[in-house]
Amino acid sequence: MAINYASKFSPMVDEAFSLSAFTTPAVNQDYDWIGVETVKVYSIPTVAMNNYDVDGAHPFARYGTPGELQNTVQELTLSQDRSFTFSIDKKSEDDTVGVMNASAALARQIEQVVIPEVDTYRIAKMFSAAGNTHTATVTAANAYATFLAVQELLDEDKAPQAGRLCFATPAFINFLKLDSAFTKTADLATRISFTGQVGEVDGVAIIKVPSSYFPAKANFVITNRLAMPSPIKLTEYKIHTDAPGISGSLVEGRIRYDAFVLNNKANAIGACSAE
Repeated sequence: MAINYASKFSPMVDEAFSLSAFTTPAVNQDYDWIGVETVKVYSIPTVAMNNYDVDGAHPFARYGTPGELQNTVQELTLSQDRSFTFSIDKKSEDDTVGVMNASAALARQIEQVVIPEVDTYRIAKMFSAAGNTHTATVTAANAYATFLAVQELLDEDKAPQAGRLCFATPAFINFLKLDSAFTKTADLATRISFTGQVGEVDGVAIIKVPSSYFPAKANFVITNRLAMPSPIKLTEYKIHTDAPGISGSLVEGRIRYDAFVLNNKANAIGACSAE
């Protein structure tokens, strides 16, 4: 890409729009990856109930036949090790009246590239590992019913009702606003707590996210922070002045992160996509 040098004083930079992180309230940091790249999480099952037998030949037999309680292990291994780099020559900074500033360029990279990548990755993991899925061609006539159908799946699967959040495409939210079944019984406007939140529906915070953050054909996903640990193990951003071979600034960045859906918590995620 060519570098356009200033021929006239113009200190204003035509910045691209950027958005803050959307998915932070939907993930947890309950597990510790310090010093390791893999964390093992145990899942312990339950057992079925028996009829108590007062006439059992042996006292233990009155409760049923005991079996050794088993367990399973889920290994959570960090897979994302991402980086970027660019240089800004001193001539580039001097002859653009200082607007090509390394610190500002680094902040721009984090806001417009790094944060959206992490959000997109987390949302993709929610859809791929969701324990409850629903398909529907959403219109202004069925948007609210579709939302309730996913809620019903979560309720029937005994997913916690408290703490649910919904990430929805702008198109789905528009359909919801036009759905008379919704507008007659509910109101999207409410107290705003999270980045991108446009309101609540049935006690679920609705967060509007650009469709480019979602997998193809996605409408929305309802999740709970209990379901997804998402460690950011390393964030390293550097500005080197006059690094070897460079007259100017060398900018480097690295981030190690991942997102996991716990096996026993997958039923707390409900994803809705087009048919």
